[in-house]
Amino acid sequence: MKKNNESVFENDLKKFFSYIKFEKGLAQNTISSYKIDLEKFFQFIDEKEIRKIDQIKTSDINEFLSVLTEMGLTNNTKGRYLSSIKSLFRYLYASNKIDKDISEIIELPRLKRKLPDVLSYEEIEKILHIIDDSTPKGLRDKAMIEIMYACGLRVSELINLKQRDIIDEIEIVRVFGKGSKERFVPIGRSALKAIEDYTRNARILFSKSIANDDILFLNQRGSKLSRMGIWKILKYYSDLAGIDKEVHPHIFRHSFATHLLEGGADLRIVQEMLGHSDISTTQIYTHIDREYIKEVHRSFHPRG
Repeated sequence: MKKNNESVFENDLKKFFSYIKFEKGLAQNTISSYKIDLEKFFQFIDEKEIRKIDQIKTSDINEFLSVLTEMGLTNNTKGRYLSSIKSLFRYLYASNKIDKDISEIIELPRLKRKLPDVLSYEEIEKILHIIDDSTPKGLRDKAMIEIMYACGLRVSELINLKQRDIIDEIEIVRVFGKGSKERFVPIGRSALKAIEDYTRNARILFSKSIANDDILFLNQRGSKLSRMGIWKILKYYSDLAGIDKEVHPHIFRHSFATHLLEGGADLRIVQEMLGHSDISTTQIYTHIDREYIKEVHRSFHPRG
């Protein structure tokens, strides 16, 4: 942006970046991505000699996207830019800086990637209700499935989850993803209750020694569960519940993301919770309507 216009747009942008950093708690890499995208957008706006944020129109955003198309950028990249712009204008509207969210009616570019299979909320409920949680194994399995769906965990993350990673007083789970990258994911009360029931009443029956390194979910030998072991558990309960889909560990992660976005969660927030380094990976879920996120996990996750 030109120097003489910095005071016009920079004030609102600084407040937005402060908001997503301190109130939303987004990672620095994500904030940096926002800054890069929005800087490009406001360079374009500046060239159109628009001097106030409330003078920007929907047509200006669409024109910017057309320029990106002319530059040969992919739908994934254009979607990333639009996601950043939408997040800004949702914030401006919620903060009463503008009278209308002009970005709301603009759809993210359609992607050609095949959408992953997901379970409906009703199907997940069927699986959870079929579990006999009067037994130690049932308590473990219910807690395991609850947290898979509540937090969108990869199977490797689930296997290595430790008791100390469940920070129940602030309803957060510490997750170590690919490359041991740490992230923090909200967890709903339903999942916390299932984990508490399991750890209080069943885990000690699985634990054979102190050698399990505080691993949360243990098998009959007192060791952490294997990928195949988890797959068999999920297949057993999905068959028992009459689910006519191939149920595997990753389908709960897909369902987690899809249901959050269906509820209105912002794409960038879901990216954070999934631990995706590139937002284009998250955009496979954006075939549905999105609204401004307020209390992302608690408000929008069906079991939050």
